[in-house]
Amino acid sequence: MSNHTTIVMKKVLECYKGFRDVKRLVDVGGGLGMNINMITSKYTHIQGINFDLPHVIQHAPSYPGVEHIGGDMFESVPNGDTIFMKENCMKLMKNCYDAIPDDGKVIVLEALLPNMPKNEVAWKSLSQMDILMMTHCSEGKERTKQEFMDMATNAGFRGIKYECCIYNFWIMEFFK
Repeated sequence: MSNHTTIVMKKVLECYKGFRDVKRLVDVGGGLGMNINMITSKYTHIQGINFDLPHVIQHAPSYPGVEHIGGDMFESVPNGDTIFMKENCMKLMKNCYDAIPDDGKVIVLEALLPNMPKNEVAWKSLSQMDILMMTHCSEGKERTKQEFMDMATNAGFRGIKYECCIYNFWIMEFFK
């Protein structure tokens, strides 16, 4: 999984410019902090927060410019002007909404399901991932653009900007 994360994040940092104006970035569910370390290494002005469960954070190595915080994302999320996530659910989106200022944003890196099934390898793989998510997480699933928009609206966000697609993953910005 860490190799996959590194490959995707390298491409994200090549293509996505939305981190330029970020001051304090919270990576929700950041694991051992590899993503936030890669981001803060490129954008050294960012104060990075790696947020995950305490038993995960205790094994995270120290990175310059990154603070590791243990907690439960379904209870609350540390404050930041920008929040980076790879996982979604309604409760988490509301917690992120509450944790950002009025001009803040939440950056989501997720695959998008097509509205209608397609007979292409990438879409078949995504459908398999959707089934896997449903079997491993109570609210786990891949979503369509409309489902993301509905989730954003229900959490209080005024909209979503679809920035770019990298290896079948979309970078989406949710704005307050």
